[in-house]
Amino acid sequence: MLSAFTARSIVELKPRDKSKIESVHAYDDRLLVGLNTGSLRIYRVNEPVDDPNHQDGSTAAEDRPVSQSGARPVDLLREQEKFSKYKVEQLAIVKEAKILLSLSNSQVYVHNLQSYELQETLIKAKGASTLAVTSSPGSDGSVVSRLAVAIKRRLILWTWKDGELSRDTSEITLVTGIKSLTWATDTRLIAGLNSSYVLVDVESSGVTDIVGPGSIGGAPGQDGGRFSGAGVASMSYLGMSAPSPLATRLGEGKILLARDINTLFIDTDGSSLGRRQIPWSVAPEAVGYSYPYLLALQSAKGTLEVRNPETLSLLQTIPLSSANQLHIPQSSASLANAGQGFLVLSDRCIWRTKAQDYDSQIDTLVDRGRLDEAISLLGMLDNALLKDKAGRMREVKMLKAQHLFDQRRYRDSIDLFTDVSAPPERVIRLYPPFIAGNASALSPSPEKHGQHEALSDAHGASESKHPSEEGTSFISSRKGSATDTTEASGHSDKTRELEGKDLKTASEELRGFLVSARTRMKKVLDPDGRVKADVLDAMSQSDNLEIAALLGKKSIDALADQEELLQTAKMVDSTLFRVYMFVSPSFAGPLFRIDNFCDPDVVNEKLIEAGRYNDLVDFFYGKKLHRQALELLKRFGDVDTINEAAPQLAGSQRTVSYLQNLPPEQIDLILQFAEWPLRRNPELGMDVFMADTENAETLPRLPVLEFLEKIDKKLAVKYLEHIIHELNDTTPDFHQRLVNIYIDGLKSNDFENDDERARWKEKTLDFLKTSRNYQAYRALGQLPKDNPNLYEARAIVLSNMGQHKQALDIYVFQLQDAEKAEEYCNQIYLSETSQATTPTQSGRSPTADPEDAPPSIYHTLLSLYVSPPPPHKPQWGPALNILAKHGARMPASSTLNLIPESLPIKELESYFQGRIRSANTVVNEGRIVAGMRSTLAFAEEAKVRLGDGLAGGNSGKNRRVIITEERVCGVCYKRFGGSAIKVLPDNTVVHYGCSAR
Repeated sequence: MLSAFTARSIVELKPRDKSKIESVHAYDDRLLVGLNTGSLRIYRVNEPVDDPNHQDGSTAAEDRPVSQSGARPVDLLREQEKFSKYKVEQLAIVKEAKILLSLSNSQVYVHNLQSYELQETLIKAKGASTLAVTSSPGSDGSVVSRLAVAIKRRLILWTWKDGELSRDTSEITLVTGIKSLTWATDTRLIAGLNSSYVLVDVESSGVTDIVGPGSIGGAPGQDGGRFSGAGVASMSYLGMSAPSPLATRLGEGKILLARDINTLFIDTDGSSLGRRQIPWSVAPEAVGYSYPYLLALQSAKGTLEVRNPETLSLLQTIPLSSANQLHIPQSSASLANAGQGFLVLSDRCIWRTKAQDYDSQIDTLVDRGRLDEAISLLGMLDNALLKDKAGRMREVKMLKAQHLFDQRRYRDSIDLFTDVSAPPERVIRLYPPFIAGNASALSPSPEKHGQHEALSDAHGASESKHPSEEGTSFISSRKGSATDTTEASGHSDKTRELEGKDLKTASEELRGFLVSARTRMKKVLDPDGRVKADVLDAMSQSDNLEIAALLGKKSIDALADQEELLQTAKMVDSTLFRVYMFVSPSFAGPLFRIDNFCDPDVVNEKLIEAGRYNDLVDFFYGKKLHRQALELLKRFGDVDTINEAAPQLAGSQRTVSYLQNLPPEQIDLILQFAEWPLRRNPELGMDVFMADTENAETLPRLPVLEFLEKIDKKLAVKYLEHIIHELNDTTPDFHQRLVNIYIDGLKSNDFENDDERARWKEKTLDFLKTSRNYQAYRALGQLPKDNPNLYEARAIVLSNMGQHKQALDIYVFQLQDAEKAEEYCNQIYLSETSQATTPTQSGRSPTADPEDAPPSIYHTLLSLYVSPPPPHKPQWGPALNILAKHGARMPASSTLNLIPESLPIKELESYFQGRIRSANTVVNEGRIVAGMRSTLAFAEEAKVRLGDGLAGGNSGKNRRVIITEERVCGVCYKRFGGSAIKVLPDNTVVHYGCSAR
């Protein structure tokens, strides 16, 4: 059992001393002992000397009280023989008032605490049966002490404030006689009556009945206690004294009431906490609380029981022969005095207990397998009393989780592992290699589970422990410790196999733990395995501790722990993958489509075994193992016969989709594996480079173009047309390449039919016209003069070079197409007109032809018709058509000089009509513009004089403004008074001097 306390005899009456010990009181280093003779002995308590031979003894030796060796435990300072005429039944002090209170012969006496001389007798307390004292700081910073004295049914209260006795006393009468008094709080008192308990509020004088089972007291029909069926609780105790009502404070607002073998836990309001009763077989003589344990003195057995107040488990039994009283100093309930112990007394002896080191107590409980008790004790103890409470609690819970795992309570085990953020390796080690891989502490069994290997030797609760850094020192020495029957019943150390249904159930529970662990680790790890230092620095301390706990550390460093974090994440994801493949294979796919740290070798092996090649491709993509993925796709796609193992990978569609998702940095890989889809299905393969995706648009275009030219010129043309026409690429080299390919196509005349040749020629001419990014002189050098298919292309290139006469020469004499020649002139004239920067005021050219006006493009065309170079003859029909349609666009003098004198004037009728019509148009347009301007000027003048006629609008010269005494200038915000003002167009009024600001 646990050795929470050691009891040492400090006072033993000599055999010839016929006195008996009736009461004790300890404070500071003083021990006051009241005897049945009325004497008071004052001892000084010396600090005990630890006996090294006693710390690691057997259970029986630890629980047995021993005598102090070496220095004397106490020194008798004095004996006040005439302290009282009767036996001293009870002692108490009011330290601030420096007084000692004693109960003797049903009377309360007040003594000086220094000299122990009698100061006064409390007359009102005559007939007292018991008393209780409490001290606490008041709301104003003063120390308030209270004395409660029970006199039959009456309860009388005295109060001291900073050592000064208040003149007023209060008295409260209860329903029956008072047997015991216990302070529940500084202002509330538990009074044990003949058959019940009440809670008394000393400030308000309120009394609350406490309802409880059996002999605790309660309303009719209430539970009769643990043995109500046998009538024990209703016994009238004929021929014997009724059991005393006992009570003790347990700390943090909890109180224990005990009468006979019945108990009740209540709060400071008197309400039941609903907890089960303490399993006492014999009624205790006294109960008490010494942080953090519940004490019960069993006089009939001659033992002192030490219990956990939370679990009510018996932790220690100390044999103390004839002991009948407990004395627990009031200060021992505070944290500052935790572990100071308490006193146990009999008629002839006083024992002083000392609490053992709390870390040692936790070690003992863990050694003996009482993990629930260790967890409960850690929860009750304050952080200051343990070297590393959080680390101890976490380690013990992990040991508890391992015990639960051994008992095949997998859900409870994994939930506990998750709550404490256990290192994943420690949990994974509990599983066979089929799940845990190399991290497993078990070896595989030759048996089979369907298609999976079975696993044995799965015990490992103590042998497979992987303690965290903070718990290594006190766990490593505990292998093979005894098992707590209350916590691990049914558990044995023999080898157990984790297989079949157990293996699947345990794996399902492990899945939740691994998902929780990877979620926490993703907070601080980038997909590429780097630690997010900024996130780690901004993380709260609790979150940081959770992440560190996954590594078995107390803190985490972004630089030093990066590799360990990455390896742990790899272990977690790889194990989670194995669990998915075993428990729910359909979940493995979604794991690959998010960022993960799975080991590629593990995944590759498992998925190939399962024939899940499509998921393997997804995994390779997520891990950026693109070459392996593309080789796998080519293996199943570039075949004539579909492979039944992976029908979804057949053909080039899957490869094209994969290549489309690769970034531009992978251009070499893209070009290497795009070749076979292009050769098998060129239209589908071109989607790699021409799809409407960001990756396709940002690929390096020159390597792609050179790659396509090697495979097929048509593919290169298709790609060039795509990047130029759809992506608006203006790179001169690409435009020149496309021009060269177009011209070479026309020159080769390698077409299946005339329609195809016509379409090719149309594309060529359109591109030559619209593109301005190719080098015209290079294109002209590739266009022979004697090829009829290239006449128009040559004319377009000459036009782009500004050689309009040569271009018109081709249209007029080689193509002999007057319409195209005229259309060409229209385009050139419109482009030149749009660039003109000298329009007249009316926006049109003047009617008179300036002498130095340059000849227009129509003049050039006309000269070719009228005065052609030999051996061509004049073409009067097209020439007169040009004069009729565009004569007004040509200077009259130079135009008429081109017309020979032999041409009849009648032929020029259309020309002169056009000239006259154009001149009239200019004159009429000028008149219209002048009239409109006159109307506009009139409207503006009317608006200025008369206003716009709108309500609240501008009133022109008739507008008015009202200047009141409250109106101020809009600039300086001062009143106008008699100053000169100015009214702005928007009716704003300002000082005349402010208007210039």
